Amino acid sequence: MIKAFYKSRQWALWAYGGGALLMSSLWLQVQMTVAINEWYGRFYDLLQNAASFSDKPQDGIDQFFAELISIQYVTTGFEGTPSFVVIAFPYVLLAIFTGWFTRVYGLRWREAITFNYIPRWRAVEHEIEGASQRIQEDCNRFARIVESLGLQIVRAVMTLIAFIPVLYGLSDKVDVPILRDIEGSLVWGALVISIGGLFISWFVGWKLPGLEYNNQKVEAAFRKDLVLGEDDKVNYADLGKLRGFFKDIRRNYHRLYFHYGYFDAWSTSYDQFMAIVPYLVMGPGLFTGMLTLGVMVQVSNAFSRVHGGFSLFLNNWTTITELRSIWKRLHEFEANLDRYEATATA
Repeated sequence: MIKAFYKSRQWALWAYGGGALLMSSLWLQVQMTVAINEWYGRFYDLLQNAASFSDKPQDGIDQFFAELISIQYVTTGFEGTPSFVVIAFPYVLLAIFTGWFTRVYGLRWREAITFNYIPRWRAVEHEIEGASQRIQEDCNRFARIVESLGLQIVRAVMTLIAFIPVLYGLSDKVDVPILRDIEGSLVWGALVISIGGLFISWFVGWKLPGLEYNNQKVEAAFRKDLVLGEDDKVNYADLGKLRGFFKDIRRNYHRLYFHYGYFDAWSTSYDQFMAIVPYLVMGPGLFTGMLTLGVMVQVSNAFSRVHGGFSLFLNNWTTITELRSIWKRLHEFEANLDRYEATATA
């Protein structure tokens, strides 16, 4: 799977050149999110101080719209501070390009894996269970998941690199006992909460990968009998036999749904709690004058970014579970190819 793309001269330009282009694009996006976070501070401080413009309301209105839609930052040669639209417009264009190129990159990876497998599979004389499904469906699902998850991992790492210093610097605004005495308390808090959440998620969802793998097996058995029945309905696609296959599918799905049920209960509760954590920590400082509304919004956004980076595997646990089952199936397929190839050359 990995060697077919990253260790092939044929695909080297796509694997490494395309990967470098994607990482550059993601880095620019992350820098724009940092700029937007700084804009939050200016904008919400302006809203908090709206009453100070009561004598000259037009000045406040002009400044309000300047922060939102002014392009003066561009026309003056990038002097001063950018408005929201100056940051957001190129961000949207870059996000569109990144999404498109990531899909193309994933498709090329799938092509590399598929046409690495096909000649090897055709060369062996032994029958390999579910070969067609693994070459077509599993390769497709592997590429699509890695395309999405890989992008998120790279973005998470870059987000952490960019936002940890921001959150660390904002930690001196904390006005909660114990936490205010810890340097960089917001960063450490995000790390501890994320690791704790990941550990609990692993404990709660440890049965899911095996159930997903079993699900692929029972689905494959059902599908294989249907495919064989297209050419030979006398010996295959018997209604009673298919009901038996589907009974196995139903049983496995019910087990899967049960385990996903309490996993979803945990993950949803965790997400809802994390939404208020920044306000629980920073809220008192707003009333004691330690920070402004703009700073609190900056902290909330930066905390969410850092926590999101630390919690990447927690937030994608079900996707990772599916990827592990696909990886296991493709790894078995490769192992069978290697074994039969070694037998043929012996």
